[in-house]
Amino acid sequence: MALSFYPGCSLEGMANDYARSITAVFEDLGIDLVEIDDWSCCGSTAAHSLDETMSVALPARNLAAAGEMGLDIVSPCAMCFNRLRYAQLMLKRRSFDIPWQVDTDFAVHDMTRFLAAPDMLAQIRKRVVRPLANLKTVCYYGCQMVRPPSITGYTDFENPQTLDAIMDAVGAQVKDWSYKSTCCGASIGIGRREIRDTLTNRILDKAAHTGAEAIVVSCPLCQANLDTVPRRPGAGRLPVFYFTELMRLAFRPAAEAGWFRAHLTNPLPLLNTKGLVAA
Repeated sequence: MALSFYPGCSLEGMANDYARSITAVFEDLGIDLVEIDDWSCCGSTAAHSLDETMSVALPARNLAAAGEMGLDIVSPCAMCFNRLRYAQLMLKRRSFDIPWQVDTDFAVHDMTRFLAAPDMLAQIRKRVVRPLANLKTVCYYGCQMVRPPSITGYTDFENPQTLDAIMDAVGAQVKDWSYKSTCCGASIGIGRREIRDTLTNRILDKAAHTGAEAIVVSCPLCQANLDTVPRRPGAGRLPVFYFTELMRLAFRPAAEAGWFRAHLTNPLPLLNTKGLVAA
């Protein structure tokens, strides 16, 4: 199986650890990720906040390149997925004129929903050599991957289940909670840090209240907010894993400390107590 792969800008920088774990996991699953040639920024917050035409044109350029490959496209970033799906919808409606011919018939997947399909979950379970049975987690989706449902296609956007299903497949204990799709503040932290800090701290407090030992995410911006926000005095901090990092941990017989080098909150002490990495 092969998919066209749109990594997005974050995986080239702050989420490089996410990129490395994605490569490892898809290799283990025997799926060929073919990076879109000469891909460019999807526009993310800047374009859709300031220029409606550019909010379609920027992701449409990548859709055009992906369409030439004749493959469905998968995106690991919630915002990138959202913008690609939005552009695809606008082009189907012929709402904007763009300078490229775009085939809009191929599927645009967010990575968690692709891997949470029943056949993929079966493959994931077969690949597990080290179940994460003692690791208590909560899955955090954020808001951009699941909303608005008219664009993302999620019908369970108040209580999404894709990450939960994947973590269950690798043996982790998944705690239910009501903050899994609550906004973390996203990029508003650039201009209004106090709003981001309030929203993100509330999510961290609620995650700790469930008894979870770690938070599982799929969005680079969510991971950055949850992992770096200043905590209130006396408040603890949970490690924040990309879901593919934990998949790789379950797929491989031995872990390497370098896998988690970009994390601000060091997850190695927790993983060591669970017998998942060497001391």
